[in-house]
Amino acid sequence: MKKVRGWLRGLPGVALARRYDLAWLRSDVVAGIVMTTMLVPVGIAYAEASGVPGINGLYATIVPLLAYAVFGPSRILVLGPDSALAAVILATIAPLAAGDPARAVALASTMAVVSGLVCIGVGLAKLGFITELLSKPIRYGYMNGIALTVLLSQIPKLLGFKAGEPGPLRQSLSIVRKVLDGETNLAAFAIGGATLALILALKRWPRLPGILIAVVAATLLVASLDLGTSAGVAVLGALPQGLPTPSVPMIHGADWAQVIVGGCAVALVSFADTSVLSRIYAARLRVPVDPNQEMVGLGAANLAAGFFQGFPISSSSSRTPVAEAAGAKTQLTGVVGALAIAALLLVAPNLLRYLPQTALAAVVIAAAIGLFELADLGRIYRIQRWEFWLSIVCFAGVAVFGAVEGIAIAIVIAVIEFLWDGWRPHSAVLGRVDQVRGYHDVTRYPNARQIPGLVLFRWDAPLFFANAELFHQRVLEAIASSPTKVRRLVVSAEPVTSVDVTAADILRELVDQLRAEDIEFCFAEMKDPVKDKMKRFGLFERIGESTFFATLGEAVHAYLAAYAVEWSDWQDRQP
Repeated sequence: MKKVRGWLRGLPGVALARRYDLAWLRSDVVAGIVMTTMLVPVGIAYAEASGVPGINGLYATIVPLLAYAVFGPSRILVLGPDSALAAVILATIAPLAAGDPARAVALASTMAVVSGLVCIGVGLAKLGFITELLSKPIRYGYMNGIALTVLLSQIPKLLGFKAGEPGPLRQSLSIVRKVLDGETNLAAFAIGGATLALILALKRWPRLPGILIAVVAATLLVASLDLGTSAGVAVLGALPQGLPTPSVPMIHGADWAQVIVGGCAVALVSFADTSVLSRIYAARLRVPVDPNQEMVGLGAANLAAGFFQGFPISSSSSRTPVAEAAGAKTQLTGVVGALAIAALLLVAPNLLRYLPQTALAAVVIAAAIGLFELADLGRIYRIQRWEFWLSIVCFAGVAVFGAVEGIAIAIVIAVIEFLWDGWRPHSAVLGRVDQVRGYHDVTRYPNARQIPGLVLFRWDAPLFFANAELFHQRVLEAIASSPTKVRRLVVSAEPVTSVDVTAADILRELVDQLRAEDIEFCFAEMKDPVKDKMKRFGLFERIGESTFFATLGEAVHAYLAAYAVEWSDWQDRQP
């Protein structure tokens, strides 16, 4: 593959256009038209689920697709409104907008700008790897919580009434109360339920545009029977004619704090999902993708949405497979889809006026059902129960406190989980085991033999401020538990990948303490970059260069020679 040079590195779509193969054109155009049949109803449905008018879902589809075609590195990824973001957007803007659609759009657009700037910053700083800090159980937990939140937000629309209580628990009680009070619109529920059943049934045939078929059927039924008037079924109504115009969203100063928090939350969800989906398709298509450029592409698409009356967007795990199945070759597929939607708004904006809101709710509910992950969570429960409970805590955080607060809880748990192994790591006293090469944990091998006067101690983590005192404590415990008087301690330092200032100071104190007790302190198998840090901290000279050994075997032989230890049982008994 020809390497992209210079300014084209930041514009992967332009670079691809310069070497575009005309043999791809037919496939891209057909795939773009096929994808449009899904982009329109999904865009409108996710807009409604996010608390903004349906038309803004189309605006948030058109412009981001064009932006990603220029800045996005993946040839096949489809971006747009996403069900996973809907709960976060709604939780952020609904309390602030107070029912004003124009204010809701301004708030959501500002969130998109914040999300875009965060994603671009992450990409330019080459921090794309941070998405890997969220472990799978934690991702499952908050996505299951978000799926539940989205589901609950759409059930009232499916049943034909409104239930605007904040928070999943209170919303659940409100739904139950309204159902018991007989507020369900049976006609709306019948249409929405049938639409949902048809969408789920047609998923068995992925090449069929199941969402389009179900939504068109519901729209024709409502239009032909005039159910909007005769049965009170809420419909979308006529869409504004024309294309979105560029504008800078303006919000109240008091709203900025919540919007920034919400924008960062959707950025986290969107770039986590986008990076995973991008890697999947990069491996499948055997076309490498730069994760940092992926963040820039995602950020550019969100900025475009924010400045063209849209709202935060992400990659789509449902529309991307549609594009792939339809034969998409490049980002031109997204461009064709965007142009087709633009043509719809210019030529036939009234085409969807009878689209029932209950059918849009069915579209979102079908997507929310797909967000739940239960099977793999069951596997995690069987093999690593504490990670399963971490997932449940994240789920409960979203379900009890809401989407934004739940994601904050997930981030905190992820950081704690990341630090835990380093904060309270495993350590071991090592001995020699017959018929097994090397030196091994004496607690795992009770018959392991230790040399009189020598303690081999392994520390399985970096040495830093959070675990330095524990290291000090465990070293002293290893010496105290030695069956013979200790003359030398050797730390097996291969797992130690770093040392910070706090740990270095505690090491200095430990060395001085052991010297006062006539115990030599040594290292074995320490990596050169860690040695360089030890030199900068003055520890290399303090401990003594001769006490750093290349291998444990070398350290053992040096001890045997230094103290003329005669212990025939220590001789190797290798197979």
